[in-house]
Amino acid sequence: MRAVTWQGRRNVSVEEVPDPTIQEPTDAIIRVTSTAICGSDLHLYEVLTPYMTEGDIIGHEPMGIVQEVGSGVTNLKAGDRVVIPFNVSCGYCYYCQRGLQSQCETTQVTEYGTGATLLGFSKLYGQLAGGQAEYLRVPHADYGAIKVGSELSDEHYLFLSDILPTAWQGVKYAQMPDDGVMAVLGLGPVGQFVARIGAHLGYDVVAVDPVSERREMAARYGVAVAAEHEEAVQLVNERTNGRGADGVVDAVGMEAHGNPVASAIQRAAGVLPNALGQKAMENVGIDRTSALNSAFDLAARGGTVSLSGVYGGAATPLPMLTIFDKQLTITGGQCNVRNWDQELVPFVEDSADPLGVTDLVTHRMSLDEAPEAYEMFQKKQDGCIKVVLRP
Repeated sequence: MRAVTWQGRRNVSVEEVPDPTIQEPTDAIIRVTSTAICGSDLHLYEVLTPYMTEGDIIGHEPMGIVQEVGSGVTNLKAGDRVVIPFNVSCGYCYYCQRGLQSQCETTQVTEYGTGATLLGFSKLYGQLAGGQAEYLRVPHADYGAIKVGSELSDEHYLFLSDILPTAWQGVKYAQMPDDGVMAVLGLGPVGQFVARIGAHLGYDVVAVDPVSERREMAARYGVAVAAEHEEAVQLVNERTNGRGADGVVDAVGMEAHGNPVASAIQRAAGVLPNALGQKAMENVGIDRTSALNSAFDLAARGGTVSLSGVYGGAATPLPMLTIFDKQLTITGGQCNVRNWDQELVPFVEDSADPLGVTDLVTHRMSLDEAPEAYEMFQKKQDGCIKVVLRP
């Protein structure tokens, strides 16, 4: 089969690789019909390279048609249409039973002390072959696969794999009061959904992003938009008598603009031999923290900062005086997809499309065009906000 493979920093290619096979009774094999490029894929493309191996199959936002199931799978059959969550969870362990599927004890990557295995990610999260491919092996398919209907297009359902529940969790974790003011940092795919969800739930939403096309898209959903931090502060203060936002969702993460020193450290870690690069990741504050610091600044005293953007530096410094003085609550973590997906299905199947799931994709490309798509997305060229690949 053809699959998108990681070959080095800023270097992916489509290669012929062996077809996946059933390895465990709870596995399924699906034929991928749509698969998206996520902002987290760009972390592998740019920053987390010390944990990657040449030839790794990447991608973690797939859906498709079941081709084969293992003997232990009783709730799926060949021909079923399914969305595959990016985190692999068993459904029965201590954490899964508590709605923390991203911490699944059955699939935790104990070698690195990290949480549940992720599709198409690095050694840090299990190095499981990903979904930017013609076919995909799905472990724990008896629990993880989300069965969906056949009437609506892939793009109605595809984002249940990651970014829609990630955004939903980000808003829920922001602990917003009714009619509160919510600030959103970053209007990439997750930030777009965060802003739309906030507006749909009745919050007054202010979002900041330097890219004009992203601001224009968010504004269609009643979101007040700003191009830079100072403008966002002004908009928030106007709405709160200067108190700040009740909740702030950081949908940017470790690759925020405006941190030249941290950016240089990230590049250095990426070109070191893997063992040295891993040590740098594990012991140095490599995150670009401009978005994080902006979140702390925008938050009201007693407010909540919800982290949906990924951070990867083990020693990233935090402004503890500000956090303590303002009595801020910080929440975050990988999304627990199976904890939220059934709440979201009615939204994606609603003919009114209240969250705009069909108004996000800016580029639809073939799997073979993945290298060009990655470069365009990473460089924010041609108004690129979300790419869907068709195998």
